[in-house]
Amino acid sequence: MIVADRKSLEEIQDMIKAYNKILLVGCKGCVTVCNVGGAKEVGVLAATLKIARKKEGNPIEIDEKTLERQCDPEYVEQIRDVYDQYDAVLSMACGVGPQFLSEAYPGQTFLPAVNTKFFGGAVTHGIWEERCAGCGTCIIHYFDGLCPIARCSKSLQHGPCGGSADGKCEISKDVECIWDTIVKKKMEQGRLEDLRNIRAAKDWQSARDGGPRKSIREELVQ
Repeated sequence: MIVADRKSLEEIQDMIKAYNKILLVGCKGCVTVCNVGGAKEVGVLAATLKIARKKEGNPIEIDEKTLERQCDPEYVEQIRDVYDQYDAVLSMACGVGPQFLSEAYPGQTFLPAVNTKFFGGAVTHGIWEERCAGCGTCIIHYFDGLCPIARCSKSLQHGPCGGSADGKCEISKDVECIWDTIVKKKMEQGRLEDLRNIRAAKDWQSARDGGPRKSIREELVQ
């Protein structure tokens, strides 16, 4: 899933300081799962902003709406009847959400309330870690399902660097060396020779460097 963190209250306050009436829009997708932009978080942020502005002597009116997804035109339509009743719309979705909203309603101002971080998952309650770089051509089958592109600090694909020690990355003792994990798994399986195979360089044509990407399902296109 896409993992995000809410922006600081100070940054959000600065973005909306010129507005007196805003619509705060949450998303029931990824940001709900990581406890950042679901209905509960929308309610908390709305209350916090109202209190802060009241203390400043500059009250603000905030209405709340949580969409099923902000990355789907079908659900973006749910605010068509109300979006223009506000000075601005503050989105608590990942970075995709406010862009879809802005494209659907070009006459309105849309602001991001969260910072999109990475593709990842929960490793324990309240902690999410990156697992995928969205590079476009997955090669984790070479490494028993582990991704050195996202999980190696240097995205090395042919083995560890000289900076790793005791299974940890040189950037921090809190960061595992994924190559240490890959090698150990191969050894446990008796398949260490797999890593000696010479492979062609990774095809990066499908990565972000080629510009904005699309995924097209011809059978679904009308």
